[in-house]
Amino acid sequence: MWFSHIETMRPLWRGVGLAACLLAAACSQTTPRLQILDTHEAVAQSSRVRYIVIHYTASPYPRALRTLTGDKVSAHYLITDHSPPLVYRLVDENRRAWHAGASSWYGNTDINTGSIGIEIVNRGPIGPGQWDPYSQQQIEVSRQLLQTLTAKHGVLPQNIIGHSDIAPQRKVDPGPLFPWAILADAGLGRWYDEEMAQSLKAHYKNEPLPSASTIQQLLAQAGYEVTNSGQFDSATQNVIRAFQMHYRPALYDGVMDAETFAILLSLR
Repeated sequence: MWFSHIETMRPLWRGVGLAACLLAAACSQTTPRLQILDTHEAVAQSSRVRYIVIHYTASPYPRALRTLTGDKVSAHYLITDHSPPLVYRLVDENRRAWHAGASSWYGNTDINTGSIGIEIVNRGPIGPGQWDPYSQQQIEVSRQLLQTLTAKHGVLPQNIIGHSDIAPQRKVDPGPLFPWAILADAGLGRWYDEEMAQSLKAHYKNEPLPSASTIQQLLAQAGYEVTNSGQFDSATQNVIRAFQMHYRPALYDGVMDAETFAILLSLR
């Protein structure tokens, strides 16, 4: 009896098997395997990188490397204090590193998304009015790296900046000893017309400076985040100090004097 039952079920099994085969064939035709072709490339494109931000680590190399490879902060590149310096790429340039934090430049507050962060092993402030110097080898390696990155990504000179430029209320790196003038001579970063600045400095030594509101507007036009309070309040002084560290590092007291104002007017 049970043999005959199996015999009667065979046509049904054959039908189910045939239906499964037909379904698999249909799926193979309507669900193609993903294939990405690189045979065409659009002309209308550009690098995501608009800024290069310079930092110092404020810690020795071993600790800095541990910090920058952890899960809190990161940078694209780390330049060590070895002789000669080593250059580590810690984050691919096409990916977002976490180095800028709360910051702003020309009104853009999402600096991390469009920037490359470079950390240089340097202790920063080491005493009252004293800063850890960058070695000549670090400066040369920084120059070479910046040349490579600016050529690759087309970063504008005014967008090669320090952490203190984009976050003047909370950061002072890369500090007053970072050689902005040397790099600007190599076409890496914005500088000012020195002859024009000298002439304007002599003029404003004998003339009153414009109002705080006007100076705040000029600082904002130079890229800095500053509230137009009409007063030389502490926040404005921090912005002036960051500006001085970049362009007049011999004196960074946060006071808008004739020389600082002349440099501000003479920015290229």
